[in-house]
Amino acid sequence: MPGPDDPPPLEVVEYTDPLCPWAWGSEPAFRRLRAALGGRAHWRRAYAILFDDDDDPPPDPAAETAWYAGHLADIGAHTLAPRAHRLSRVAASSWPSSLVARAAEAQGPETAERALRRLRESVFVLGEPADTEALALRSVRGVPGLDPGRLARDAASAAVRGSVRADRAEARRPVPEVLSVREESPHPGAAKETPGGEVRYALPTLLFRTPGAYRVVPGWRPYEAYAAAVDALSPGLLQETAPLAPDRALERYRSLTGPERLVLTQGAWPPPHAVRMDTAQGAVWLHPDEAQHHPAARQ
Repeated sequence: MPGPDDPPPLEVVEYTDPLCPWAWGSEPAFRRLRAALGGRAHWRRAYAILFDDDDDPPPDPAAETAWYAGHLADIGAHTLAPRAHRLSRVAASSWPSSLVARAAEAQGPETAERALRRLRESVFVLGEPADTEALALRSVRGVPGLDPGRLARDAASAAVRGSVRADRAEARRPVPEVLSVREESPHPGAAKETPGGEVRYALPTLLFRTPGAYRVVPGWRPYEAYAAAVDALSPGLLQETAPLAPDRALERYRSLTGPERLVLTQGAWPPPHAVRMDTAQGAVWLHPDEAQHHPAARQ
């Protein structure tokens, strides 16, 4: 139990989607933030469903894909995150990847992190969005410690679907501060109106909460904006850690982009055993064990 002088407990709610490009571009800051929090806060993901099942299909899928590929390139110019050489299509639905990501949480936090990473890489590294049940399950095949049979059963369960449905509803009840946002950012994070006329958080958004207060940091922001929100609610909770040696970072994270390795590692890069995957914007480096089971190895 916390002592009388301990900071109040902090919850971090990450409103996200496995297939969101701004969320993919925010991973360097989010990974650094989680490392600095060191397990001293409860970090929860809420899957907001960027591509919903009831969205109207595009009248011209090829033209829609070409437009969206350009959109990803524009976002990548800001985030510097890797993007696929070729995008096969715009994702039809976020539900399959969100259900698999939620189901993976039952198999431990490290396993869930690695599964979510694979789902993100399906679209932003490989260009093949995990937008069906089969593709989502295939994307995470071979993640260490993951029981694929249990994952498939859990992802298809009413409990997991109900949990993600609750996330979707929660994301459509944004706090007032994000209804109008004026910030110097290419993605300031003002709440979005959905095709169904609802309002939801822009993705990603981090909501920091203690029992008596909260701070919200929407959109694509520098690490310092998130750190300031933590310090405002729980002074002293954030403890910056020294960057990891490249081989230790690759062992821990299994997959690192260029922007991530700049903020998480220190030393000669890449480690001799790293497996490089080139994209249309920079490389992704994989631990050799990760590379052996990565979907890229099956293409």
